[in-house]
Amino acid sequence: MKSVDSKSRSNNHGAAARVVSRQREVQRAQDAKDQADAVSLKKTKKEKEEQETPVQAGRRPQPANPMPAQHLRKPGNEADMALRPRFEAPDYKGSGKLEGMTALITGGDSGIGRAVAVLYAREGADVAIAYLSEDEDADETRRHVEAEGARCVLLKGDVRDPAFCQKAVDETVKAFGKLDILVNNAAFQLHAASIGDITDERLDLTLRTNVYGYFQMARAAVPHLREGSSIINTGSVTGLEGSAHLLDYSTTKGAIHAFTKALASNLQDKGIRVNAVAPGPVWTPLNPADSPAEKVQDFGKQTGMKRPAQPEELSPAYVFLAAPCCASYITGIVLPVTGSVGAA
Repeated sequence: MKSVDSKSRSNNHGAAARVVSRQREVQRAQDAKDQADAVSLKKTKKEKEEQETPVQAGRRPQPANPMPAQHLRKPGNEADMALRPRFEAPDYKGSGKLEGMTALITGGDSGIGRAVAVLYAREGADVAIAYLSEDEDADETRRHVEAEGARCVLLKGDVRDPAFCQKAVDETVKAFGKLDILVNNAAFQLHAASIGDITDERLDLTLRTNVYGYFQMARAAVPHLREGSSIINTGSVTGLEGSAHLLDYSTTKGAIHAFTKALASNLQDKGIRVNAVAPGPVWTPLNPADSPAEKVQDFGKQTGMKRPAQPEELSPAYVFLAAPCCASYITGIVLPVTGSVGAA
């Protein structure tokens, strides 16, 4: 005859078994639902990706993925690109925002620099273009600047060299009598899978181009700038968010953002504004000269706009920040133009 305790334990065991059975039954039902949902989600995601189209928010549709599968030799000539970047901004109407001013733009021969040069000229500024070696691109930029009715001088040299930076500023002032706007835009970028792939020599090349070049240009320019003048630095979304495969480049862009804010504080009492634009992926020679051809096809696809920007979609931001009539109360900011929500 079982004791009361034995009966109690037996009853409890049976109750527990029923609870376990019920829990497992519920679990099996949920597992089946989760599996079905996963299959459905995967299918929906695939269908969505196939159906997603690039976002077009301007007056004329911009090129979208797949971009041409092309790899360029550095430093990258815009003239060699299978799909030429758009820089003309035909819908942008000048209104004299920079009338009578002079601008010096580094890396102004192609890409964002070229697009900025054209709009500055359209707004009434004379433009000096500093570039490394891309003579054909520089000549093309000069033709477009002069077609806008502005004067243009070309300055060939390496921004890593402080002597060239000083010469570029001196030649600009000699040609136009003054300097009102400095746009630091020249850059070097090369991807790397691991930090171990970035040698001291390579790190030095990136730092001296992207950071030293900006600092040296600004140092040479500041004595010529006056109240109402401005410096605009080209930063990057990688300086805001980092990039797993652009370790040294991201580092320099973060430094540029900090330099922008520090120099803005330093020059504020003189009425000289310093700001930066932080682009997302932009279709310029910089990227086909960095990535393998097969990766270039998807360049910019990961943005909210699902495509890379064209230079003409960036250049109005540089006009805005340079023009005293637009941005006289703005200094020390990093303006994200990334094609995505949330960059800051």
